[in-house]
Amino acid sequence: MDRIAIEGGNPLFGDIPVSGAKNSAIKLMAASLLTSEPVRLTNMPRLADTRLLGRLLQRFGCGISESDGPDGQQTLLHTPEITSSFAPYDLVRQMRASFNVLGPLLARTGHAKVSLPGGCTIGARPVDLHLKALEALGAHIDMHEGYVFAQAPRGLKGGDITFPFVSVGATEHALMAAVLAHGTTVMHNSACEPEIVDLADCLNAMGAKVSGAGTKTITIEGVTSLKGTDWAVVCDRIEAGTYAVAAAMAGGEVRLTRVRPDLIAVLLDKLVEAGCEITRGDNTVTIKRGAGRLRPVDLTTDVYPGFATDLQAQFMALMTLADGESVIRETIFENRFMHVPELGRLGADISVSGGEARVRGVERLKGAQVMATDLRASACLVIAGLAAEGETTVNRVYHLDRGFENLEGKLSACGANIRRLKGDSPVEEDE
Repeated sequence: MDRIAIEGGNPLFGDIPVSGAKNSAIKLMAASLLTSEPVRLTNMPRLADTRLLGRLLQRFGCGISESDGPDGQQTLLHTPEITSSFAPYDLVRQMRASFNVLGPLLARTGHAKVSLPGGCTIGARPVDLHLKALEALGAHIDMHEGYVFAQAPRGLKGGDITFPFVSVGATEHALMAAVLAHGTTVMHNSACEPEIVDLADCLNAMGAKVSGAGTKTITIEGVTSLKGTDWAVVCDRIEAGTYAVAAAMAGGEVRLTRVRPDLIAVLLDKLVEAGCEITRGDNTVTIKRGAGRLRPVDLTTDVYPGFATDLQAQFMALMTLADGESVIRETIFENRFMHVPELGRLGADISVSGGEARVRGVERLKGAQVMATDLRASACLVIAGLAAEGETTVNRVYHLDRGFENLEGKLSACGANIRRLKGDSPVEEDE
C-alpha cells in the first residue's frame, strides 16, 4: 500500500492548476446512462473513484475511452443499449456515489438491482431519502439481502418531492431519475451545491428541461429521451480549497489556476481572517502568507453556500499553528473528527466534545507516522506535514487517490519536499 512522505518546512511558490470536480464528474458519468448517444466529458479528473465508476458503467454496456484533447483530459461514454441493470456489491461497496446509477438505470429501462453502498466511514449516510424520492416518482422498491430492487415497468411519473433535510446525493439522484419521467416533478428543500448546477446544466444540454438548480426548489419537466453532448466538468472547489489551505500552512505565495473564486468564497474569507493575503482573479486565486503566526478562526460547517464539511479537516490542520484557540463545529457528519488523534501525533493540541473541536494553536508541529482515515483527512495530514519539523509519513493514501489527482506532483512543483513511497505500510491496518 502506498504512502506519502513529506519533509516539512519548505514554503510554496508557483502555480497549481485545479482539476475538474470529482463530485461532479462521477454524477455526470452516471447521467450518461440516460442516453443512447455519446457523452464527452472534458476537464475530467483521473481518479480512483472515476475509474471505479467507469468499471461499473461498463457492466451496463457503456463503452468508455479516455484521451487528451484540446480542452485537457476527456472521457467519452457511450451506452447505445443497457445490457444489464445489475450493480453488484463488490463494486458499489467501494464508493457510495456509485449507488446513484440506480435512478438512471430505472429511468431508462424500468428496472434495476443495485447493492447498498459503501464509501468513506465518516458517519451514517442512509439512502432512504434516495429511495423515497424514487417512490414519489412511481417506482416500486424492495430491499433484501443487501440489494435494492426497483421497478417502474411503465416508466417513472412526475411527482412532488420534499426532502426532510438537505441531501446532495438524494437531490442529484432524484434529478437524474426525473428527467425521463412522464410529467412534471418539483423538488423542495433541494441541495444548492455547484455540482448540482453542473449536473442540471449538462442534462439541459442533453435535452432535459430542468429549472431552479442552485436554489431550494428544482422543477423538472420530463422528456421522452435525451441526446448526447460535450460538457466541461466544473472545477473542483474542494481541491482548490485544499491547496489554498496548504499554501497558508506552508507559507509562500501560490496561485491557483482554472478555478472559480466564487465557489470557495467562504473559505477565502476565513483565510483572510486568519491573516492571509488573498487576490481573486477571473479564474485565479493567489494566496500569500507572511512570516508571522496565523490568527485563530472559529467556523461551523454547513451546506452550500456555507463552509464545506469537505474542507473542515484541512482548515483544522491550519488552525493547529494559530496563535490562540479556534473552535470548529461539524454539523454535517457525526464522525468527521477521526483525523484529530492523527494530528495529535504531530503535536497538535485538540480536544473534541460531540460535534465541537477546540484547537489550541502550538508553535510547531513535529513529523511522525500518521494514518489516513478518509479522503479529506488524508489531505489534512499532508497539509500538516508541509509545516511540521522533520518527516511526516501518511499511510493508507488510497483514500487520497480517490479524490486528488497528482497531489504530490502539484505540491512538489511549488517547492514541497513530498514523495510517494510504494509498497506496504509499516503501520498495521487495524491500529
